[in-house]
Amino acid sequence: MAAPASAGDPAAGPAAGGALWAEVRALLPGTEEELALALSGEVDGCVQPLLRRARGLLYGAGGRPGGEAAAALRRLGDVLRDYSWEKLNAGPWRESARTEPRPAPVVRPEDALPRLRCPSLEHFRDNYLIPQKPVVLEGIMDHWPCMRKWSVDYFCQVAGCRTVPVELGTRYTDEEWSQKLMTVDDFISQYIVNEKSVGYLAQHQLFDQIPELKEDISIPDYCCLGEGEEEHITINAWFGPEGTISPLHQDPQQNFLAQVFGRKYIRLYSPQDSENLYPHESQILHNTSQVDVEDPDLVKFPNFRKAAFQSCILMPGQVLFIPVKYWHYVRSLDVSFSVSFWWS
Repeated sequence: MAAPASAGDPAAGPAAGGALWAEVRALLPGTEEELALALSGEVDGCVQPLLRRARGLLYGAGGRPGGEAAAALRRLGDVLRDYSWEKLNAGPWRESARTEPRPAPVVRPEDALPRLRCPSLEHFRDNYLIPQKPVVLEGIMDHWPCMRKWSVDYFCQVAGCRTVPVELGTRYTDEEWSQKLMTVDDFISQYIVNEKSVGYLAQHQLFDQIPELKEDISIPDYCCLGEGEEEHITINAWFGPEGTISPLHQDPQQNFLAQVFGRKYIRLYSPQDSENLYPHESQILHNTSQVDVEDPDLVKFPNFRKAAFQSCILMPGQVLFIPVKYWHYVRSLDVSFSVSFWWS
């Protein structure tokens, strides 16, 4: 409830301001008591006092609000507008009930991704980067401080009071999926400790927000084989409970996915199989498949059975190289923290 735009604008002139106020006042009930503020229980308690204060300012002046009253109304309008914007951009205010997670799948030897321990830059470049082949790298993050320091309790200590965006729901393609801003402490207590609903701190640049955490990781040396500068590498955090899912999708950059704790089941498909993966037709989801990888509807998506895949269970200390545009599906098997490095 903001003051009329011209109420405090000297350029508007007294006559114009008075005429506009008369039109606004004609739309309001005759008395302050008649302007009811009946709000649902879903609206935060802090909103009602602000609206009552604005109502009092509107009716208290006995005429057009001016001076301090107009300034106070503008401040209240700004606060309420910012509150509404934040709530709208945080998505619907609802919880997503946790379903029973699927058991860990068995990775058949013929489908398993190759594993390599500390390959040289040249070997990685010639055998995986240039031919664009995915591979699991071992031993390259053993020396990172995060491997001995990070835990759920550690994040509460270092980042507990910081506000982060949390995805609510198992996967972002679900109809009930939404987002919400909350502190790391609240996220951990509601979605990591409490197992009744699913929340995911996903694809968030946490290390720019909390530089202390960035000191515990290192950019993989193999990123130097790319064309971009180090400052152009995007580093994201992925922190969530068992059962979070990133639907089958592709990204426009090379990706190193480093697993700090917990396990993740990952399945990859070549870009050459894109037609068999049924991408969404909408522009916003054109990089995401319509198929539920672990429970496909082969009547609706018959060609999906033609798509060949490789898979792995990514363990703590392992780093998966996902080539640019490679389709990948990710499901957490435990409480999990991963770090992704997107590079050119």
